[in-house]
Amino acid sequence: MTTTHIPTILVTGGAGYIGSHTMVELLASGYDVICVDNFSNSSPEAVKRVEKIAGKKVTLVNGDVRDRLVLSRVFQRPVDGVIHFAALKAVGESVERPVDYYDNNVGSALALLDAMDTKGVHRFIFSSSATVYGAPDALPLTEDAPIRPANPYGQTKAMVEQILRDWCRADAAHTAVALRYFNPIGAHESGTIGEDPQDIPNNLFPFITQVAVGKREHLNVWGNDWPTRDGTGVRDYLHVTDLARGHVAALEYARNETGFVAINLGTGRGTSVLEMVKAFEHASGKPIPYVLGPRRDGDIAECYADASLAKRLLGWQAQLSIERACGDGWRWQQRNPDGYRH
Repeated sequence: MTTTHIPTILVTGGAGYIGSHTMVELLASGYDVICVDNFSNSSPEAVKRVEKIAGKKVTLVNGDVRDRLVLSRVFQRPVDGVIHFAALKAVGESVERPVDYYDNNVGSALALLDAMDTKGVHRFIFSSSATVYGAPDALPLTEDAPIRPANPYGQTKAMVEQILRDWCRADAAHTAVALRYFNPIGAHESGTIGEDPQDIPNNLFPFITQVAVGKREHLNVWGNDWPTRDGTGVRDYLHVTDLARGHVAALEYARNETGFVAINLGTGRGTSVLEMVKAFEHASGKPIPYVLGPRRDGDIAECYADASLAKRLLGWQAQLSIERACGDGWRWQQRNPDGYRH
């Protein structure tokens, strides 16, 4: 009698926003999951809720990915691949605390790769970002656009991508897929896991949801004189569940391919700030008051992806609409007005 091998995936930062949704999709796809998280910007409650949604257990390790003892303990079990989310991720904070960002974001990737090499683990899926491109020369952004990040956060993502290129050149068995996300929004359709900013949200969508639930008086709209269809900034927003499924598709790709590849994950369509406000008002039935302010330094008018490479290599494309993301995000915020803190 033969037993079927169930592949085990190590997910770093799995208790975070994108990590938790990805663990749900991994478990639904038949993987076992080990989650390593130090909960510096997340909650163990998220992992419990992932288990409840999936009806399966997650092996949870409370620890820092830079800690070699933690990693040596984790890799005592056979691991088939790694999805690396764990990172500091606030652009403004990275400008104020660059050393912390380089130490955490680059240091954790180096520690992981070292542990993987020791144990002969060859598949690495990296949580990268469209911030590696900086201000675009042309739209939609393709993967061969210039890499010129405008802040330390983006620099850390670009640095890790370069490390992964070199790691793959050094050993023909290695596979690394850098997924360059655009703007994830929404929440799991159950309303039980979602984005849980610890402080004032850095991103548009959670700010809108907090206005809708009464936690904030109004939304600040930075600039209504951009050269866009309604004067407000345009970004490529994709449902977090679509993004999570992109990681599962990348893992499947990495089972059959070797070498390094960077792939955009986005919808290929731009949505303006005011279009997002209207979509959320429609989904929630709540007015979203906003105040117009001046443009912020470093902002750009438009940014959206060419996602055709993801479709070609991964068989992936975004399926869920902005309206669906607004409805799911509102369900999460209503049921969890204080996030994972009760």
